Formats: sequence, structure tokens, C-alpha cells
Amino acid sequence: MKAAVPCYYHLDVEVSPERVEQVRRILAAHLRYWNLEILVESVCQCAEALLRTIAEHAADKNTTIEMWWNGQHLITAVSDNSQDIRPHNAPQGCLAQIAAMSDGWGCCATDAGGKIIWFSWRARAAERAPLVPTAPAPSLREARQAPRQEPLPEPALAAFRDDIEAVAAAG
Repeated sequence: MKAAVPCYYHLDVEVSPERVEQVRRILAAHLRYWNLEILVESVCQCAEALLRTIAEHAADKNTTIEMWWNGQHLITAVSDNSQDIRPHNAPQGCLAQIAAMSDGWGCCATDAGGKIIWFSWRARAAERAPLVPTAPAPSLREARQAPRQEPLPEPALAAFRDDIEAVAAAG
């Protein structure tokens, strides 16, 4: 299996109810391009929930969506500059949906007074098998075998004896 190439996608959009479905299709296309078909529905539902909340409640509709893929983790972040909605005041259905559908999520403030809500999944591209921890590589002690005890061939043994005798005579 070849190593995954890290991928990054960035989208700036002014959110409106009409554009939410368009953004969903754009995100789905990028995930399919990255061979992450298995994550399309989950990522798009979470992003759509956040975008609909922004479209309905935020005064500033300018939003940035970013996705990072490193071969094992996909992180999606939705940020806005609206000071109207704080994560602790956001509709609880939106955050509960994200928490239920993702492997992890969180929120942090931006310098402009807005927020970034991110969510992540563990996955492998083009693999549908569930992730299981890999067995650790054997330690050096387990991997190294004891040297075999084989008698030296007679010519080597004779040369070894001659060397020992020469050292003893010299010493």
C-alpha cells in the first residue's frame, strides 16, 4: 500500500440557505477525490448542520471551511467571524449531532472574536475494513536469534590453533 499524500482544502463562502447544499456537494466531491467515500455522508451532515446554524442565526455570514487529510485522520473546521453566536449558546442539536457523528470535536475562539468548530474522523483511504490497532513490532531481544553452535571446519580450526600457539610462544 502506498503512503497517503497529505491533502488540504480551503473554502471561503458567504453562507445562505441556498448555498448550504452547494457547499455540501463541493465538500463531497473533494472527499471522493481523496478516496474518502466512506466519510462523505458524516462530514457533509456535520458541516451542513453548522452552516445552517450560521445561515439562520449569525449576523456575519462569511465563513471559512477547511479540511485536512493526513492518511489516517480527516479534520474539518468551520469558522466564522460572528460574535452573535457563541458555542455555548449555539443550538444544542447542532453540536450534539457533531458529537454523535464524529470521533472528536472541539471549539476555539478566533482573534476576530468569532469561533472555529472542528470535528475529526479516523479512516484510511479506499479501505472499508474497520480500524484495528496494529501489533507492535518485535523488540530487538525477540527478533535476534541466538547464534548457532556449529563446529569450525578443520582448516579454520587449525589456523586458529596456530595463532594461539604463536601468541603463547611470543608471550
